[in-house]
Amino acid sequence: MIVRDQPSALKLFFVLQGSIVPNIIGRIIGVAVLTAVVLLVDQHLVELPHVSIAAMGIFGVALSLFLGFRNNAAYDRWWEARKLWGAMIADLRTLGRDLSIFVGRGEDRAEILSLGVAFAHLHRGFLRSADVQAQITDWVGDNQAKALLARTNPADAALRAMAERISHLAAQDGLSGFGQMRLSETLAALAAAQAGCERILTTPLPFVYSLMVRRTTYLYCWLLPFALIEATNWFAPIFAAIVAYVFFGLQAVTNELELPFRNVQNGLPLDAMCRIIEVSAAEALDRAPPPLLSPRDHVLT
Repeated sequence: MIVRDQPSALKLFFVLQGSIVPNIIGRIIGVAVLTAVVLLVDQHLVELPHVSIAAMGIFGVALSLFLGFRNNAAYDRWWEARKLWGAMIADLRTLGRDLSIFVGRGEDRAEILSLGVAFAHLHRGFLRSADVQAQITDWVGDNQAKALLARTNPADAALRAMAERISHLAAQDGLSGFGQMRLSETLAALAAAQAGCERILTTPLPFVYSLMVRRTTYLYCWLLPFALIEATNWFAPIFAAIVAYVFFGLQAVTNELELPFRNVQNGLPLDAMCRIIEVSAAEALDRAPPPLLSPRDHVLT
């Protein structure tokens, strides 16, 4: 995720970090070159058919509505993913406080809370296909880390291990019925947040809709030169490039926000959020907390 102050008006046009321009520059240049070729052929070789600029305007409005709707849907997915991870951070902090109230400051509390930290890292590893063994080994030990990673769903296995530990405490009268219910509710909330993230990861926006928008964007940019021949003359390549930047740019932004867990510049900072969870757990267990992650070159991973 990009973390930086708003650039000045002068720098605004030269900032590439976090921009989609590097991803679409080839398409922008292609549309500008196509427009220049169409203009040269029309003026020096043979008169080409001209498209009404008013008709292209109506076409452009319709395409803008489609792109805007898809962009809103993608941003909703990005923001929902951020809210789910925020809820997980809050639930794990609540877990630490509830354990202090109902279990006390013993090894059982430390083990359950450490499994909570492992759950967060394992969930991050699943969402990003990342290796998190080193991070969870520091909290649960090498043997349990390998046992959790051997499961099909390691994060869910961590929740089960927490539930088994809570059940064991209740069986030994180390946990009251109300405390057992309270901790169970927190585990259920963590499981719900995990399932929500998995839903976002495994259910992208409908492909048929994305395909229609992409085809329409290309058709519009390919037809646009024939509408700009009379209206703008030799300014046509510049206008066409600007229009291509807007439409292809919106499409690229949508594609990036649609899958918010990818480790890209505009993705969610899952590493930083897991570190926040580690700090909260370490302080709850009276351990020295690790330092919070800071943006590197304005990028927080």
